[in-house]
Amino acid sequence: MTTIVVKPSSWLTTGIRVEKVNNLNFFKFTEELGLRMQELLDRKKADILTAEEAAELEAIGELDVIFSYINAMIASEA
Repeated sequence: MTTIVVKPSSWLTTGIRVEKVNNLNFFKFTEELGLRMQELLDRKKADILTAEEAAELEAIGELDVIFSYINAMIASEA
């Protein structure tokens, strides 16, 4: 059985943006990556997600967890 791995770092230059909110800089997905995540979630809900897409969705989800943590730390220090 082959394990498919997608690294969250693969989106460093194309999937991440910084948004200033009340003088704080928060990490966010670009519109394209956000739309891709929604597309993958829809395919998962419809039970038509391929193994490659499942790995991609898992990596985007991991990146979302990282952003949530970092953004919470930024907000708590303000």
